[in-house]
Amino acid sequence: MDRRKSLKLIAGSVATTALLDACNPADKKNEAPSSTGAFDAQKFTLDRAKEELVRENKLLSEKPFFDTHEMATIAILCDIIIPKDEVSGSATEAGVPEFIAFIVLDKPEHQIPLKGGLRWLDMQCLKKFNNDFKSCTAAQQIEMVDAIAYPKKAAPEMKQGVNFFTLMRNLTATGFYTSKIGIADIAYKGNTPNKWNGVPDDVLKQYNLAYTEKELKDCISF
Repeated sequence: MDRRKSLKLIAGSVATTALLDACNPADKKNEAPSSTGAFDAQKFTLDRAKEELVRENKLLSEKPFFDTHEMATIAILCDIIIPKDEVSGSATEAGVPEFIAFIVLDKPEHQIPLKGGLRWLDMQCLKKFNNDFKSCTAAQQIEMVDAIAYPKKAAPEMKQGVNFFTLMRNLTATGFYTSKIGIADIAYKGNTPNKWNGVPDDVLKQYNLAYTEKELKDCISF
């Protein structure tokens, strides 16, 4: 099963626990996003209750939790999880790194696991490849991800990395499939009105009923 089909199966739940197989390293972006902060407050126009807006604006005004290096690493990981393909854009194109930057302000319980996980990832790469994760080659990055992406196959000493990557994968899937790109990717239409052309003729005949010409003209035919 390819990675996009896998994500679609679990898009209704944020608990995405299987790594997507079709990872294309060439599609990853190695540069940091334009901002190390959360969403641009000027673009944050979702309909919210007054109390929610107060909280969100407060969060948006806070100092970013991640530094430039951490955001660049997050961007690479996001695009390994959901790379660009012929169907839609990548996780970074959907604004997932910025989503994660906002989430850690909204849910501080994610701060230590993510920052600690990023540090752990860099240390493992330094030991194995003599480079931090961001500076590794695409092949080395995939090798490192493979070591922590499959909980049942990962070595015991990789447990911290497994927990970190599971959280990253969950947040990436959540961010992507709540974005405009992600919603289009799964062809979600939402509450779209349909057309109803009335009770079928055979059912009307069964009960000896029929529409009047006025009903057909004004209410039934589209």
